[in-house]
Parts: sequence; C-alpha cells; structure tokens
Amino acid sequence: MTRALLLVDIQQDYFPGGAFPLVGPEAAATAARTVLDGFRAAGDLVVHVFHVATEPDATFFRPGTPGLEFHPSVAPIDGERVVEKHEPNSFVGTGLQALLTDAGVTELTVVGMMSSMCIDSTTRAAHELGFSVTVVADACAAPDLVFGDGTIPGASVHAAFMAALDGSFATVVTSASLGRTTRPHAG
Repeated sequence: MTRALLLVDIQQDYFPGGAFPLVGPEAAATAARTVLDGFRAAGDLVVHVFHVATEPDATFFRPGTPGLEFHPSVAPIDGERVVEKHEPNSFVGTGLQALLTDAGVTELTVVGMMSSMCIDSTTRAAHELGFSVTVVADACAAPDLVFGDGTIPGASVHAAFMAALDGSFATVVTSASLGRTTRPHAG
C-alpha cells in the first residue's frame, strides 16, 4: 500500500453549535466524505486524527465533551486507524509517522480542519518527512481570524493557506479533480 488518506480534526466543535465553529465546515465535511468514500472503495489506508485539548483552560476539544467527537459524516468504521493528538502537527507525539511508514505509505492525501493550523502544520511536516502530499482544498475549512484592527474572513484565510502550501509543500486539488490528478507532489 503506497497511498493513505489522513482526515484531520473533523470534530463536532468545529460545526454549528460547537465550541469553535469554522466557516463552511459542512461543505468541507461533504467533500471530505467524497474523498473518504473513494479511499474506502479502493481499499487504501484511512487514518482519522482527532485533537484532544490538554490545557486546563481549553475552550474546545475538551475531554468528555460532545465537541470532541468525530463529525458523523466522516466517522471511522471498523478497520480504520484512529490517532489522538495534542499538537497542531499530527506527527508530534502520536506515532503517525511509524504507522504510515510501517504500512509502506509514500503518498498522503490530507483533508480536515483547520486549514490555518493543523492542516498547514501537518502538511508541512509530512512533506519534510518525505511523503508526497496532496491537500484537498474543498475538504478543509478555516475560521475567521483577527489581525491588527481587522477581521480576515475564513474563506480568505483558507485560500491564503492553500496558496502557500500549493507547489511548495503539496499539490492542492479539489475533491472533484482528485481522481484526475495523476501524481501528488513529489517533494
């Protein structure tokens, strides 16, 4: 097996009613489900990563809360790997690299939340570890961010991070074009 799908932090707190809703998480989850269905049908490795807050004053992803749960549209099924993390980079302190290496994975497709934090950090780390990385842009979401005296809309935050990753750390595609992509970024 050379290919794997990494679903990062598609958790309830990022959706309406959660503790930290993003901009457009429903559309991103729908696109992520499309990608997930393709990987499941191909029999490729699927890894679900979820964040658990360890800080005592954390406002979301707190242990024992419903917001910690996977969004039902992309919840793991029997046989799919689940990795708990505590840092934005999915590789830090998790054993994810060993899991992927032991499975012979060289090509990694990344979807999830937040584009500006965990997707960015995980994608850059994966590239630096030697994986060929594809990020599915419409299967990711970001929050509005405040900087200086203004608010940067989530769609702009997302676009800026996808633009920064594309070509340097990953190949950035859409869920519709994923099947037509011949090879992910070779690094």
